[in-house]
Amino acid sequence: MCRHVAYVGDPVALGTVLSDPPHGLLRQSWAPRRQRYGTVNADGFGVGWYAPGDPVPARYRRAGPIWADLSFTDLARVVRTGALLAAVRDATAPGADGEAAAAPFASGPWLFSHNGAVPGWPDSLAKVAAALPAAELLSLEARNDSALLWALILHRLRAGDEPGAALAATVREVAGAAPGARLNLLLCDGRSVWATAWGDTLWYRRDEAGRSTVVASEPYDDDPGWREAPDLTLLTATRAEVVLSPIEEPSP
Repeated sequence: MCRHVAYVGDPVALGTVLSDPPHGLLRQSWAPRRQRYGTVNADGFGVGWYAPGDPVPARYRRAGPIWADLSFTDLARVVRTGALLAAVRDATAPGADGEAAAAPFASGPWLFSHNGAVPGWPDSLAKVAAALPAAELLSLEARNDSALLWALILHRLRAGDEPGAALAATVREVAGAAPGARLNLLLCDGRSVWATAWGDTLWYRRDEAGRSTVVASEPYDDDPGWREAPDLTLLTATRAEVVLSPIEEPSP
């Protein structure tokens, strides 16, 4: 369900990561190669990127399929960045949130995306959501599981948690409340990427010269440098380094 990708490294055009590769996010919207759940990612898309000297990313999001947006194709050809996070959303039940439900979600320097699903939503996370301050619940961008996951992570970040710890703690809490949840998360601050592999595929590729790192739901080409992260893993990446750490499963 859904596909997403993050990049940090030397400045490149958005299309270099998203639309130019033979199996990039554009093609993954209708022909993903490794997607285990769902088949067509047509219910919205989005990309967030960082401009030089500005820590707050820009976002471009739409409610329709990425292949139908010719304006994005033109934008991706000319906009350059050293860091981005983008996602295409799996076809899902009808809703009123439109592009507000499309990742990436954002606050301050952060960009966030969720690939997966929470069984029993929303009832399964009612108690988890109740622990958030009312103002944060009322500020949710959309009424879906991904928006709530972002609120839970953002709450931890604002409380001073390190990004990786915030992702891992949220995954364990949600997985404990909703067994069987698929919680592949992506977080970026313009310099680093944090990701979790929990129930779905997660791949990464680091340039041998230390110029860039890509983290994605699946490889966007057949370069032999792609590596798959094991399930139940936290990935922390910069342009020059990738570190994998296990995430402990929640107690029964």
